[in-house]
Amino acid sequence: MTEPSSIQELPLIIDGIRLNTIAAHIRRPDRKDLVLVELAAGTNVAAVFTKNAFCAAPVQIAKQHLAEATPRYLLINSGNANAGTGQGGIEAALACCSGVAKVTQCLTNEVLPFSTGVIGEALPVDKITSCLTDLNSGLDAQLWRNASEAIMTTDTVPKLFSAKFEIDGKALNITGMAKGSGMIRPNMATMLSYIATDAKFDSAQLQSSLQQAVDHSFNRITVDGDTSTNDSVVLMATGKSGVTIDKTNLESFQKVLNELCETLAKAIIRDGEGATKLINVVVENGLDETECAKVAYAIAHSPLVKTAFFASDPNWGRILAAVGYAGVESLDIDKVELFLDDVCLVQHGGLSQSYTEEQGQRVMNKAEITVSVNLHRGSAKTTVWTCDFSYDYVKINAEYRT
Repeated sequence: MTEPSSIQELPLIIDGIRLNTIAAHIRRPDRKDLVLVELAAGTNVAAVFTKNAFCAAPVQIAKQHLAEATPRYLLINSGNANAGTGQGGIEAALACCSGVAKVTQCLTNEVLPFSTGVIGEALPVDKITSCLTDLNSGLDAQLWRNASEAIMTTDTVPKLFSAKFEIDGKALNITGMAKGSGMIRPNMATMLSYIATDAKFDSAQLQSSLQQAVDHSFNRITVDGDTSTNDSVVLMATGKSGVTIDKTNLESFQKVLNELCETLAKAIIRDGEGATKLINVVVENGLDETECAKVAYAIAHSPLVKTAFFASDPNWGRILAAVGYAGVESLDIDKVELFLDDVCLVQHGGLSQSYTEEQGQRVMNKAEITVSVNLHRGSAKTTVWTCDFSYDYVKINAEYRT
């Protein structure tokens, strides 16, 4: 999948979406950490959430509210995950939704709450609700960049992309933001993403389109193999363009949505905590996609592989070992081929006769590297994106709460 030429970092305004940010001092006194997003009446919303059994209170409430009503507002805070907080966390999330409802004159279940940050600490509800009047009064369609910065935690850069495209000769816009840097292995990490388009969708198709895009983007990235308690991806379709997406033009829209999600997902990996390299892990010719993903994640999760990449060490034995323990039944190791970019490392169960250490070193010195594994078992293929493990990853996570 390639990024379309229309993907850009300059955010496009989405008719029907307004945003605002404010410093609620949830964890740090020197940064904006609270976002309110207003959705025009008639906007359809789809969402995909974490599969972590200890899902955060806002995830539980967002799921409930999404099932009960059509959302009109999203409330997002950084600095505190409101996870592992029991019934008190549920009540806190509901209190924040109720606060938004009071200020905006909507129903409580028309508000979806989202949180990211430290797990296990009580959400400071009073700090949040005291800001809501000011947040609401300053809503503006142009504040996507401010919002993308306010949802960051250990991220070093905001992740915000847009695309302008045409369907049936009519112009459409899509804009998406994401946050995530560590605790990243979505299973739908700490990862949040909000995407809006002015296309018109029915609810069932919107959910299906989002799930397809997520499965091949956010669900194919890993920094450290940890699935967060708070992961959420939301797709909002305001319908303001007047262009209805149906079976006749869905493929065209899906292509852009997939590419935008992939761009956001790869931006998360590029900004992985302490990361210095982007690693594309491609596994092809497996029996099915599940088998390919097993092998790809075994490589992408291996601390030994990831530290070798940080050191620019072409230690191909570590990659080969990961392929071997991935759990592929009846794997014929004599058929497996392993490449770093265009350099063949392994053939016929051992080191390729054409390989030289100089070739491997040339590839390992790059900032972006592709590991390719050919299983020669079928026709399925998948790609997983990951990064290296550096000294800084340990430092960032050792000092996360200090």
